[in-house]
Amino acid sequence: MELFWQTIADYNTMTWPVQALIVLAAVVLTARLYLRPTHRVKTAMKCFLAFLNAWIAVAYYLVSCDARAYSGVMAFFWGVMAAVWIYDAVVGYTTFERTYKHDKFAFALYLMPFLYPLISHLRGLDFPMTTSPVMPCTVAIFTIGLMLSFSKRINLFVVLFLCHWSLIGFSKVYFFGIPEDLLLASALVPALYLFFKEYIDVNFRRNAKPDLRVMNICFWRCVRDSASFSPRPSGSSSSEWPDNAGLPDVFTGPGIKKSLLW
Repeated sequence: MELFWQTIADYNTMTWPVQALIVLAAVVLTARLYLRPTHRVKTAMKCFLAFLNAWIAVAYYLVSCDARAYSGVMAFFWGVMAAVWIYDAVVGYTTFERTYKHDKFAFALYLMPFLYPLISHLRGLDFPMTTSPVMPCTVAIFTIGLMLSFSKRINLFVVLFLCHWSLIGFSKVYFFGIPEDLLLASALVPALYLFFKEYIDVNFRRNAKPDLRVMNICFWRCVRDSASFSPRPSGSSSSEWPDNAGLPDVFTGPGIKKSLLW
């Protein structure tokens, strides 16, 4: 746990000016997306999301957190996310068109990254050993909020990746003492419900891609596999951190097999 917080302190010390610029860019681009959603603005937001995910992969995991176990795996995960957004910027799959259905929830999600450092300070932590608005879980929350607000046509593979990461982040609440990540968990459950409900409502009678059965299997695989990628605390044994640590029985028991028949 000491190593975990020390790497966070190193990251904040080295990058806080850039983090401030990233936050400013996110605010400006999001405002432009609401006020003047031109094709150029939408492409700029996708490029920004690609940069943001690449930043987490390189600046956070490969540079600041290289001393952690599994930092390379986590960097690869966020690198894939960056590649997905670059691909989306080229093919234009995500339309960033508003549905006006979840605006209040989305705005609440936009505020959550700023609550992370506030909660850290309320817990008695001092900068730089605090959470910040530009970290993996806060980036995930921002992306979920953005996709909920502009959810007319979204890339559900991004949603599945975020689901996978959110479950990893949730494990850190207990094992690394980060109650701030409860914000991510509280955002994930209703967001996933809304994403998949809308997808099913729109595509139930269509020959949709990806197929609904495929999406269901991918979702449950995402839930189960996330446990095996959860970072173990340094020095912990496999008995102290089982592969399904922290997951409810509904995700690990025989009932999971029945859900794949949906």
